[in-house]
Formats: sequence, C-alpha cells, structure tokens
Amino acid sequence: MGLLATAGIPARTVVPLCDSVPRRLGWAVMVFVLGTLGVLAGLAAYGGDVDLGSAGTRVALTGTPYAVAAAFFVPSRWVRLGAVAALAAGVVYGGFVGPAQAQQRRHAAEVARYREHPELLYLGTAPTGMRVSRAVVGLAYFSVEYHPVRQDESGRVDLTVRRPLTPTLRCPELVERDATCSVDVRGEMRVIHRLPGGIRHITLIRHHRGAEVKVSSQSLDEPGLRRLLNTLHPLSDTELEGLMREEMIAQSF
Repeated sequence: MGLLATAGIPARTVVPLCDSVPRRLGWAVMVFVLGTLGVLAGLAAYGGDVDLGSAGTRVALTGTPYAVAAAFFVPSRWVRLGAVAALAAGVVYGGFVGPAQAQQRRHAAEVARYREHPELLYLGTAPTGMRVSRAVVGLAYFSVEYHPVRQDESGRVDLTVRRPLTPTLRCPELVERDATCSVDVRGEMRVIHRLPGGIRHITLIRHHRGAEVKVSSQSLDEPGLRRLLNTLHPLSDTELEGLMREEMIAQSF
C-alpha cells in the first residue's frame, strides 16, 4: 500500500485520483485490492497446472495485475482499452486456453505411463456377447477382464500378458489335484481344473511375440478361448482412448 501510494505521487499529473493525499490513498487501496484479486486468480490458474512460464516470468507477471488495475484509473481511452485487452487476454488464457493445454499435457503424460511397456499391451477381440470391463497395467503385466454385455448374464474371461518366465512352456512336475496339464506340439499349454458341479476352469497359455499370454475362464469353452488368443493384437491408440474415456483402465504398482 505504501509503495502504491508513493508511486501515485508522480502519477498525479495524469491520474485525477492522485491529486491529493486522501484521494491518492483511496486510489492505492483500490489498485491494491483489484491487483491482489488478479494475483489470486493467477495463483489459482497456476495451481490448476496452467503454464505461466519460468520462475522469472512468473515473478514479473505478479506485478501485471496491479499495472492493469492502475491503468483503468488513467483518463485516456487508449490506456483503458489496453487495460481491457490485457485483462481479456488474461481471462481467455487463464480460463480457457491454459487449462485446455494443461489437460492435454496431463492426458499425454497418462498415455505415456500406460505405454511404458508396449511389448505387453496386447488385447484380444471380445468373445461373442462379451465386452472389456476392466484393464490393469502393472509393472510387468497387462490384464484384461471380459464380462457379458447383458447385466443378467454371468461369466468372465481373464486375459493376462506378461514377460515369459521360461523360454518354453512346461507343465509343473506336481499338478494340483483334480487338474490336468498338457503342452501341444506348438508349445501351447492347457490346464484344466475340475470344480464341483461339473464346472471346468480352463486355462490356455502361449508365447506371443516375446510375451507370455494366458487366458482363462469357467464360462467360455476351449475353442472360444483359443479364438481369443488368435485375435491378439497390439492395443491401439483408439482402444486405449476408449478405455481411458470409459474409466475402464487403471495402473497397479
């Protein structure tokens, strides 16, 4: 306030409000209040990740709201028009352009995090009557859950892609009770668990382009699981955008 009041002394020849000490103090109060509101708006924008330049630029911008506020009290059409233009530019950038750019940066950073291990991001075409309901990107795996499209139907298929644990797939020496394991000539492993009620939990595992892919289900039969494996393809940008838009993808650490 003291600095503003002092700055108003040489301005009294062009600013009528500064022609006397009481009026100059009133002018300083109004400039301080309006300028501080502008600074607070800038802080809010900066807190919203709006890019305001380097540290030096941000320091310089701190005084801009006070200069714009002071310009409104100058009885000159061009000076006031300049202040209006500066205020409008600040509102447009801080309220619209800056937040949009910040959102784009956050979105690009989120996509980059999901794409950190592209060699694991494989997706299979959803089985008939099913859709992707959830996907998780882990440090060394990518998993997808498929559920029926209709809410009144039950069923689930799981797809997991990870780095291979062994060069070739082999059945364990000790197989769980009520389970069978086999590896065919193509190197694909099949594990079947027999559950109560005649239910079979089928798991198929194969190597695919340097990754180990596993699909399993109690509701989908073996041919359906194999069709899912045969439709594996890299997760496209469109598919990733759709999962992010529907909030069906997350990260796990």
